[in-house]
Amino acid sequence: MANEVDMQTTNGTAQSQYDVDVAIIGAGPAGLTAGYLLSRQGYKVAIIEKDPHYVGGISRTVEHEGYRFDIGGHRFFSKSQQVVDLWNEILPDDFIQRPRMSRIYYEGKFYSYPLRAFEALGNLGILRSTACMASYVWSRFFPIKDVRSFEDWTSNQFGKKLYSIFFKTYTEKVWGMPCDEMSADWAAQRIKGLSLGAAVIDGLKRSLGLNKRPNNGMQTKTLLETFRYPRLGPGMMWDAARDRIVEAGSTVLMGHGLKQLASDSQGGWRMTATRADGGETVIRAAHAISSAPMRELAARMHPLPQTTLEASRLRYRDFLTVALKIRSEDLFPDNWIYIHDSKVRVGRIQNFRSWSPEMVPDDGVACVGLEYFCFEGDDLWASTDDALIELATKEMAILGLVRPEQVIGGAVVRQEKAYPVYDDEYAANVAAMRGELEQAYPTLHLVGRNGMHRYNNQDHAMMTAMLSVENIMAGSRVYDIWCVNEDAEYHEAGDEGDTKALPSRPGQRTISEDSQAALDSVRAVPERVKKDGRKAA
Repeated sequence: MANEVDMQTTNGTAQSQYDVDVAIIGAGPAGLTAGYLLSRQGYKVAIIEKDPHYVGGISRTVEHEGYRFDIGGHRFFSKSQQVVDLWNEILPDDFIQRPRMSRIYYEGKFYSYPLRAFEALGNLGILRSTACMASYVWSRFFPIKDVRSFEDWTSNQFGKKLYSIFFKTYTEKVWGMPCDEMSADWAAQRIKGLSLGAAVIDGLKRSLGLNKRPNNGMQTKTLLETFRYPRLGPGMMWDAARDRIVEAGSTVLMGHGLKQLASDSQGGWRMTATRADGGETVIRAAHAISSAPMRELAARMHPLPQTTLEASRLRYRDFLTVALKIRSEDLFPDNWIYIHDSKVRVGRIQNFRSWSPEMVPDDGVACVGLEYFCFEGDDLWASTDDALIELATKEMAILGLVRPEQVIGGAVVRQEKAYPVYDDEYAANVAAMRGELEQAYPTLHLVGRNGMHRYNNQDHAMMTAMLSVENIMAGSRVYDIWCVNEDAEYHEAGDEGDTKALPSRPGQRTISEDSQAALDSVRAVPERVKKDGRKAA
């Protein structure tokens, strides 16, 4: 099908029309991966993106006065060689190798992550270390018997003292709910291998001569020592993908928000997008790919799905970064540090030069990003940029990292719907909408983090798009992109290109081990404890 553009006028406003093979909602990693692969195969695609300037979604790189900001931090690592090969194909000459370093900051001191036991002991001091050990021993003899919550499980594993120091504050900042309301199942899944509590306890045992086994009884996972990263940030990857799509004769429409996705009653789609000038763009296509939040997609479909009510109940955690330019040499060598301190609201602080020296153009200026986790519409989200820059400057001073007079400028980047919330009814709501759409609309494909309401990594989002492209080319759903191992190990453990086997699934084409390696990168998200005390489903 050829790509045709007609200019019409409706009520004095220009209207554009495109006829393509595939219409794609969202120019994030999933949407651009699909667009790139389809264009490479000769399909004509049109991608709409509501951001007027940036592609990449949560993986974009924002530029302000020559400084570049990564939204959340994105290490380019995948166990899927297929994903790695695609990264190299799109961006062959611009990856750099960077050292991996993250630490925990608590009460003015840094703790290595993964933790070094004696360093932690020295930082905590003998009195607090002894209190932690006593609390741990108490939890061994008098554990909480009816374990329901994250707090219960973690206190049993490490003692109340260590739980309160190294788990409670940061976890509640990120997820916006009390630890005693998060399910114990999530805690057991999330806290694996080497942990801060286990390392401190191990150090105490060693200092008392109680642990004689090789490796001190610790079964740890090896984390990456280095990682690859585009020299100008992750947005460089997705800018290149966009350019390749356009060079192939397809279209990426910036500043276009989805107004309606309507079935044409013949198996195809009529997508309408609104522009900043008030005009509309109409895209007619045989297939539609959506990386839009499921809640928003349902509300904009015509006819409305029967499961629109279920979709409307899906919730999200939002996120903002306050980037500060500081007249100083680099403040710390880490890619980021985790802030386990209840005196401040910031959850994590990135050092953009540690991601890539080219992110920060001035050698005499340090540029850091303070990350705040919030809900759209709350006091943080609703604050002005100036107020947020003032808050970030104040909190850096409280933490003892910067004097206020060193801050010479700042910028704020907001990211709505950064994390899908796994409440006690999300799974049923997602399953209901997915089931209806797959049965009624075989040419509609949901991909990516928000498109599937899955807390996944960049490579997972890409793989859902890659397999959806295979389905489009085959003319049927030969691959089930929802086949995700939700108990996947930490995505940066192991070797790049490492894979896992996938059992065959009747009625569908077996996903290769390499593809499944990327699908297994989905991360654990907390679920709430039900009010009657039973764990959320």
